[in-house]
Amino acid sequence: MEQVPPSVIKHIAFIGNYLPRKCGIATFTTDLCEAIAREYKDTSCVSLPVNDIEGGYAYSPRVRFELTEKDIESYRRAADFLNINNIEIVSLQHEYGIYGGKAGSYILTLLRELRMPVVTTLHTILKDPDTDQRRVLEEIAALSDRLIVMSDRGKEFLQSIYRIPMEKVDMIPHGIPDVPFVDPSFHKDLFGVEGKNVLLSFGLLSPNKGIENVINALPDILAKHPNVVYIVVGATHPHVLQNEGETYRLSLQRLANEKGVEGNVIFYNRFVSLEELIQFISATDIYITPYLDAAQITSGTLAYTMGAGKAVISTPYWYAEEILADERGVLVPFSDPKALANQVIDLLGNDSKRHAMRKRAYLFGRDMIWPQVSRRYMKSFERARTEHRHFAQAGFAVKPLDKRTGDLPPLKIDHLHHLTDETGILQHAIFTIPNYREGYTTDDNARALIVSALLEELGIKEATQLGTRYLAFLWYAFNEKTKRFRNFMDYRRKWLEETGSDDSHGRALWALGTVLGLSTTPTLHNMASRVFQQSLLAILETTSPRAWAFALIGIRKYLERYAGDRRASQVLQELAGRLLKLYQHNRADGWNWFENKLTYCNAALSQAMLLCGQSIPSKPMIEAGFESLIWLADIQRADAEGKHFVPIGSHGFYEKGKERPRFDQQPVEAQAMVSACLEAYRITLEKKWYKESRRAFDWFLGRNDLHLPLYDPTTGGCRDGLHPDRPNENQGAESTLAFLQSLLELRLAENFVQFNEHNQNE
Repeated sequence: MEQVPPSVIKHIAFIGNYLPRKCGIATFTTDLCEAIAREYKDTSCVSLPVNDIEGGYAYSPRVRFELTEKDIESYRRAADFLNINNIEIVSLQHEYGIYGGKAGSYILTLLRELRMPVVTTLHTILKDPDTDQRRVLEEIAALSDRLIVMSDRGKEFLQSIYRIPMEKVDMIPHGIPDVPFVDPSFHKDLFGVEGKNVLLSFGLLSPNKGIENVINALPDILAKHPNVVYIVVGATHPHVLQNEGETYRLSLQRLANEKGVEGNVIFYNRFVSLEELIQFISATDIYITPYLDAAQITSGTLAYTMGAGKAVISTPYWYAEEILADERGVLVPFSDPKALANQVIDLLGNDSKRHAMRKRAYLFGRDMIWPQVSRRYMKSFERARTEHRHFAQAGFAVKPLDKRTGDLPPLKIDHLHHLTDETGILQHAIFTIPNYREGYTTDDNARALIVSALLEELGIKEATQLGTRYLAFLWYAFNEKTKRFRNFMDYRRKWLEETGSDDSHGRALWALGTVLGLSTTPTLHNMASRVFQQSLLAILETTSPRAWAFALIGIRKYLERYAGDRRASQVLQELAGRLLKLYQHNRADGWNWFENKLTYCNAALSQAMLLCGQSIPSKPMIEAGFESLIWLADIQRADAEGKHFVPIGSHGFYEKGKERPRFDQQPVEAQAMVSACLEAYRITLEKKWYKESRRAFDWFLGRNDLHLPLYDPTTGGCRDGLHPDRPNENQGAESTLAFLQSLLELRLAENFVQFNEHNQNE
């Protein structure tokens, strides 16, 4: 046996999913970690898996720290854990779907804080990434000392699409178990298929696997080789099971019955151990991967079977094209059962051809067995450590205050739960006690629905339950006769009006559009879509500019996902045109505004202009949005003695040419400013707009005229406003939701801000 030199690296941490979680990344991470631990006895290997379920999994002692997929704070804690535990190398497994945030962006929070070298294995490299996917991969590449790909095509994509220098990339094949080259008949008795020709597909079952094409091919195959049996090994993918149940597997079983091949198809509905899998593979005559999508850069199942010396038939996805070249396997067109049947018939009828193919595959796979792969990984780790030590700056990455984004308060939604009952969210509170006398409003339940959609985006588990309640309220509030929303309801669930305010209608559309744009919960989508479509045109009958602005924000969010909706686009253009005309009519020297009076939620009008100017697109709208927002930011700033946020007071508001009221200051003004300034930042990438959003948010935390906090960290609620001498101690729905929406939007923007700061510092 080859002598393996001792490693100079003594402590390695592996980040990714880990067994017994049922997924390919978990299997790979576990196999890699264990292979290196076996090869290098003096190296300590620990794992930091990502949990997608509450309570996690029954991990082995190798696991030292667990991340929670959709809890961004757990990624920060993991970075702290790694930094203080003498870890010399982090081996990161990257796949978009396993980390929280847009396109898995939460992993960036961890990587930015690490002080040791990082070597990232890229399991997915997209040819046509969207903006978020490209951003995440490019920053991972920038934060990693070395990148590992498993195919030449992956290396090519990194260079041609992502502009990553090739000297940073190592090509190491997918690891596979070391199994002997054996005759399939030796193992067939284990499964009761002696004397049969065994076709096999395995892996977590999902509709993109194309198993139906093999079943459709079976009648032709059986006509030539009646002793064929097709075995499908693997449980349904957990995410498919959660959202669709066993619909796909049951459809395959029905198809087998319709084709009359039910006696020749075996479903082994389990996530099998490595030992079981090797036995299945060993009993196989032909392995089939009938995948439907070409965009797959690697496949552990294909690597396993080819390395075991199996004859393989596959559709031509990227990895299969590369690994099955030089007659190591056979490629057939996508979704072509006839071509698949012909190749199976040919290989089963030609033993010499099949065995020659098996031998070529087995010999090719000898460089892929885990002992070989683990040594190549260790070389990559050692190179990363050498390069990191040579190029990295000494000491901690300490930033002065003006270079830090600033810490946000922890998310606490106790008071939100406190104000919410089985009907919806109550409008007011006396101190922190819900005030039943004031009942409910559509306005507040729409605000709460927006917050629940943002909570879902952050992966908060209660989001769907809360969102269901608030959406049910909006559905009940909608009057199908008038196509408008009622607004006020008393505690006995009696509506106090047939038609609510214009603003409540606009805010309801804002909430519904946000759910349709952000939520991934099908039940919420179905109901939200129904109410959104029925209530959309009625907004054109309203006269409130704020109602238009609220609706425009929601319609724009909806169109981000459903850009082809012509009617929604027409409504957006009509309302945006109205707002622009208002601005052009009322704007004057020293008064860059849409009306002759500043009232409430002012910044929402500027935000709507910015959003619509981008969407339509319209340069005058974008100019109106920025001009009005710059002016609004300037007048909502303390005088020369202070730079804190001072919202327009609600005692009479601020009429053109008259004295501006300083109080009462309302939380909704800070929230509107946070949202609008974050949108300005996304458009311009100018740090001043992010600072402006934080200035408005800090008003909640005590950076205000009275130097007193509005946010109550003991309840998670927010006081109802700032009087000239004190805060209003009541913590009602409007104020609490204004704070939560501001906090959640800033949380969701964090990674985007840090990414741009990183790029600017390069």
